[in-house]
Amino acid sequence: MPIATFPIRVGRRSRLLLRVFFGVKPAEARLTLGDGPDGELDVVFGWVHFRTPIANLASWRIEGPFRWITAIGLRMSIRHRDLTFGGSHHGGVRIDFRVPAPWSRFAVPAIYVPADDLEGLGAELVRRGVPGADVRPQVS
Repeated sequence: MPIATFPIRVGRRSRLLLRVFFGVKPAEARLTLGDGPDGELDVVFGWVHFRTPIANLASWRIEGPFRWITAIGLRMSIRHRDLTFGGSHHGGVRIDFRVPAPWSRFAVPAIYVPADDLEGLGAELVRRGVPGADVRPQVS
C-alpha cells in the first residue's frame, strides 16, 4: 500500500498554545502510515515523535467530540497510559496496539489522534486490515 498521511487538526484557538509548549506547526502535526509489510505508523506532533509497526495495530475507533480542556496538548492517561496528540476537541481516532509500543520510558497501549479526516483515517486502517468502528453518538 502507498504511504498515507493524515494531518492532525489544530484548532484556531489552540495554535499558539501548541506552538509554544510543544513546537506544533501545521506541517509538523500528522500521522503517517508507511508502505509495505514492514510499514510503520508514525506520528509527528511538533517536537514529539511516536512510531510503531503497522503490524502492531490491533483495532481503532472514532470517539468524541471531547471537552476542549481535556483534549488539547500532548497527554498521557495516568490510569491507562494511552497517549493523546491533541490539537482539537472535534473527536479523535483511538488506535489500540497488540503489544504496548515503547515511547520514552513508557509502554503505550493506545494513542488518540484528532486527524482532520477521522473517517478517512478509519477507512485507511480498514484497507490495511485493522478492524474498527465509529462509536460517536449519532445525532438524529
